[in-house]
Amino acid sequence: MAEDPRDWEIETRAVRGGMARTPYGEISEALFLTQSFAYDSAEAADRRFSGDDPGFIYQRFGNPTTQIFEDRLALLEGAEVCRATASGMSAVHMALMGLLRAGDHLVAGRALFGSCRWIISEWLPRFGVEATYVDATDLDAWKNAVRPNTKAFLVESPANPLLEVTAIGAVAEIAHAAGAKLIVDNVFATPVFQKPLALGADVVVYSATKHIDGQGRVLGGAILGSAELMTEAYKDMLRHTGPALSPFNAWVLLKGLETLELRVQRQSDNAARVADAIAAHSKARKVMYCGRPDHPQAAIIANQMTGGGNVLAFDLGTQAAAWRFLNALEIVDISNNLGDAKSMATHPATTTHRSVPEEERRQIGLTEGWVRMSVGLEGANDLVRDVSRALDAA
Repeated sequence: MAEDPRDWEIETRAVRGGMARTPYGEISEALFLTQSFAYDSAEAADRRFSGDDPGFIYQRFGNPTTQIFEDRLALLEGAEVCRATASGMSAVHMALMGLLRAGDHLVAGRALFGSCRWIISEWLPRFGVEATYVDATDLDAWKNAVRPNTKAFLVESPANPLLEVTAIGAVAEIAHAAGAKLIVDNVFATPVFQKPLALGADVVVYSATKHIDGQGRVLGGAILGSAELMTEAYKDMLRHTGPALSPFNAWVLLKGLETLELRVQRQSDNAARVADAIAAHSKARKVMYCGRPDHPQAAIIANQMTGGGNVLAFDLGTQAAAWRFLNALEIVDISNNLGDAKSMATHPATTTHRSVPEEERRQIGLTEGWVRMSVGLEGANDLVRDVSRALDAA
C-alpha cells in the first residue's frame, strides 16, 4: 500500500506534495499556460460542465499547475482543501465575503493590516455587514462582542505590525459557541510554525506573496479549510467572481514551497539574533519578537507556535528616530514587504498602516517610533552589524 502523504515530514510534503506528472515524466511541475481546454466531443463538454466528468474547463475555474500548488499547500497546512487566489488581499476579501451576508456581524481583532481594516470598515458596510473590533488578547472582549447575528471572527496571529499573539483555540471555542466561523490570517507564522486549523480555526488565509514565494517575484493568496466549508462558502463565489491565480504565479509559488521550511527556519534563527541585538541597544525602547521570553504572550506562543518567525518590531520613540534608523541601513532594504530572502524594514505608521486612523493606531500601540523588520537570509553577523550601526545613528 502506498504511503499516505499526510504521514510525510513537512520537508517531504513541501517538495513532493500534490505532484501530478504528465506522460512526459517531467521532474519540475509542468506549467500549463492556457486559458481554456478542449473536449473530444460535445457530449464530453456536457459531462465536464455538469460535473459528471471531473476535469478542467477554464483557467478562472482551475488549472493543472494551480491545482498542484493548492494540493501541496493543503498538505502542508493539514487542510482538506485549498483554493488559490491572485493576491493575499483577495484571499482575505473572499474569505470574509464567503461567510457574510447583509445583516450579519463580524468580530475582528483590532490589530490588523491596513488593507484588512479598510475592507472591514469601508467595504463590508456597503453590503450591510457590521463589525466590532476587539483587543484580540482579551477573551472576554471576544465574548462580549458577540451578537445574535455574529457569523464570523477574524484574527491575525501574530498580528501585523506589532506581533500581538492570540490564543487561537480559545477564540475558536467562543466563535463556535456563538455559531460563528473563525478565520485566521497565518502569514507571519507560516504553515511551518503554526497550524490554526489544528487549533480550532475554520479558515486559514495566506498572502503567498510573502514567505511562500519568499523571493520577491509574484503575488498570490490562498484560502484553506474543510472540504464541506470550502464548497459551501467559496467554490461558486471564487468560480464566478474571478480572483484566479495565474498558472505562472502558481508555478513560481510551487518552487517557493520546495524551500519554505529551510528558508523560514534560517530566517527565524537570524531574527532571534537581530532581536537580541536590538534589545541590548540603548536606543530601543521596546522589542517585540515571538521568539523572545519577554513577549507579552510568550506562554500562548509556547503552546501554539513552534518557532519565532522572521518578523520583529521595535520602538525607537519618535518618527524622526525611526526614519534616521531606516535611512542609515546599508544592507537591509526599506520596503513594506516581508517574508523575503532579503531583509526589509519599514515604518508602519507611514506605510502599511497609513490608512488606519491615528486613534485606532494608538489603540493597538502603534505610535510613530515603531519599526517593523522582516529578517532575511543574509549572514546574521552582517545583519546585526548593519542594524547596530543604524541604531547608533537613530
